[in-house]
Amino acid sequence: MTTTPPPPQILTTRVAIIGAGPSGLLLGQLLARQGIDNVILERKSGEYVLGRIRAGVLEQGMVDLLREAGVSERMDVEGLPHDGFELAFDNRRVRVDLAGHTGGKRVMIYGQTEVTRDLMAAREAEGGISYYEADAVTPHDLETDAPYVTFTHAGESYRLDCAYVAGCDGYHGVSRRSIPEERLKTFERVYPFGWLGMLSDTPPVTDELIYARHDRGFALCSMRSESRSRYYVQVGLEEKVEDWSDERFWDELKRRLPDDVAAQLVTGPSLEKSIAPLRSFVVEPMQYGRLFLVGDAAHIVPPTGAKGLNLAASDVNTLYRLLLKVFQEGRTDLIERYSSTCLKRIWKAERFSWWMTSMLHRFSDEEDFEARMQLAELDYLTGSEAGLTTIAENYVGLPYETLE
Repeated sequence: MTTTPPPPQILTTRVAIIGAGPSGLLLGQLLARQGIDNVILERKSGEYVLGRIRAGVLEQGMVDLLREAGVSERMDVEGLPHDGFELAFDNRRVRVDLAGHTGGKRVMIYGQTEVTRDLMAAREAEGGISYYEADAVTPHDLETDAPYVTFTHAGESYRLDCAYVAGCDGYHGVSRRSIPEERLKTFERVYPFGWLGMLSDTPPVTDELIYARHDRGFALCSMRSESRSRYYVQVGLEEKVEDWSDERFWDELKRRLPDDVAAQLVTGPSLEKSIAPLRSFVVEPMQYGRLFLVGDAAHIVPPTGAKGLNLAASDVNTLYRLLLKVFQEGRTDLIERYSSTCLKRIWKAERFSWWMTSMLHRFSDEEDFEARMQLAELDYLTGSEAGLTTIAENYVGLPYETLE
């Protein structure tokens, strides 16, 4: 004798948000402050989400958006505003004056983990509804005016009725896979190397980030605070983290930095090491009916230009402004413009990240011509006010696209 499973519990909301990373949480926070109810579904636990070690450079636009969302208090106290960064090549350093070349714009050093923590705390304080460890999350009827999302949580089945679905669940999430393949066009470039990153409780070697091009490969000196550093070296895709002792990492990093920087480097035990492959990826369009793709669900950039989290924030900004006009003004005519509006900025950020990656990494053992081109390009651009302005404008973040 078979037992009929109980019907799912019915929930209703205006916006269903799939994914509780910083983009999903930021969208939920912005909407909630305007009285637009939303529910967040996340397949991992809150602890897992907070455990992700990710980016730490926030563009001016994202900083402003976090302030608008009311979650900037700790960032404004603990974050490190940076007015510039350095490019190192040919055993020398050139500073890119961000503020000087952009009319005072800057970036903020504040880890993605901390952004996520602040957003989680704000959502909990305001009583926002989030389901962590939600299984079998599946969007339905996306091309109708009554989409819904089914999921299970703690052994119970749910149906979440909504007006719109925001897919903020990353490259491997269900949102993009919910769009028929024939509706999407994919653009991708996979790079033949990765970044080996190490986190350590050591003071940063300099006050600002250093992006280093060296014949042995790329290196980056970054930080999370005045006492915690994040360093990276380019490695082959065949490399394994366990083969890199702390001593080997520090020795290799020193080889790739200008002599004066290497001499100042303070070493110490690692807190975490990981290898991340590099790729450029964009899917078009970023919308299917009432489903909007946000962040890594629609695009990935190499981390060289510090654009991944910031691009997700610009998607959030566009979708938030769009939904405000939908719910407050009835402007449903703007819905079809979400994808084209986002993609204008995305492709420009993809271009900058591709350029930074192409100029600073070693691509093969047989690249004498390419190496000379890299050095010539870097020497030319860093010796030109126009070149430095171009780099600075892209690094601080191009203006957000508007919907009118």
